[in-house]
Amino acid sequence: MAPARRVTLARVAEEAGVSVSTASRALRGRGEMSAGTRTRVLRAAARVGYTFGESRGRPRDRTAGVIDVVFGDFHDPYTDEVVAGARTAAAARRYDLVLTTDHKIADDDWPHRIRARGTAGVIVGLRMPTAVQVALMRDAGIPLVLLDPPGEPPASLPSIRTTDRAGGVSAAEHLIARGAQRFILIGGTPSHRFGRGRVDGFTATVREQAPEVELVRVDADWGARAAESACARALRALRGGGAIGLFACNDEMAAGAYRAIAAAGLSVPRDVLVVGFDDVRGARWLHPPLTTIRQPIREMGAAAVRTLLRGSDGADISGETIELPTALVVRGSTAAAPASSHPSARTLEG
Repeated sequence: MAPARRVTLARVAEEAGVSVSTASRALRGRGEMSAGTRTRVLRAAARVGYTFGESRGRPRDRTAGVIDVVFGDFHDPYTDEVVAGARTAAAARRYDLVLTTDHKIADDDWPHRIRARGTAGVIVGLRMPTAVQVALMRDAGIPLVLLDPPGEPPASLPSIRTTDRAGGVSAAEHLIARGAQRFILIGGTPSHRFGRGRVDGFTATVREQAPEVELVRVDADWGARAAESACARALRALRGGGAIGLFACNDEMAAGAYRAIAAAGLSVPRDVLVVGFDDVRGARWLHPPLTTIRQPIREMGAAAVRTLLRGSDGADISGETIELPTALVVRGSTAAAPASSHPSARTLEG
């Protein structure tokens, strides 16, 4: 049997309807061109079975000693913690971090910038890369790890996450034990994977342990201002009496809830017991300090780096899922409410 003929760059160019030089620049991630043209070339290469040569992508024998961390935005409390943890783990192996922004602009795709750097690997946080982006990294021999992906990733991609559902369960159990008799749940929108886990854990636990209580759910865009408005609506919707237990799916939304509670003439924790999620630095600076579900964000950033470097060293990391545990951190926002007549609360309080 004759050996299969190697697919040439000219064949890719013909399939995509571009010049050979344009096809070469698209596949190497170099030069300026429209996102449509670049995508058309990449798809044509996939259709005809074109294989990137050894000179493309990062060098096989060494890298530039950097790791790319990709987020949509930086310098918020969450990404600050991720970067701190990732930097420590990277420095232990004598790697530096490059902070790369996913601009979500059609003609600015981060894989093309990364391919030119000779990076050791890429950590993508709170983003789900497209199939084309994944293919670019794979064909360049650059390992990729997802950090807290918003959805369930393809089976081939490793991911680092936390026990979101268990965190929601802990929040509900704590509020019931502290005497809450009515509940507000502030979920995040869009409804990402991690948000759904927190909501599901909280809701299922309240319904199981205190099935007759009032539970009002509202949603906000993961920010304080939207959560303030959502919380105000929820407070107006409550009909019963007794202490209110409020769970917000992140600390920023919990901070917005504080403002809505004060505007309604209520106070934390006298009238409303509040639990957040994340335990970013600002949680302890609220007044009163916020009880929250600690997500081990720094540890997750470090775990992503260690996983990535195992892949860069040749280990098979495809499909790995590393899940780090959450923990309840009790502060002043859930100081015990007055003694409750609720039977579920009495049972949990012993």
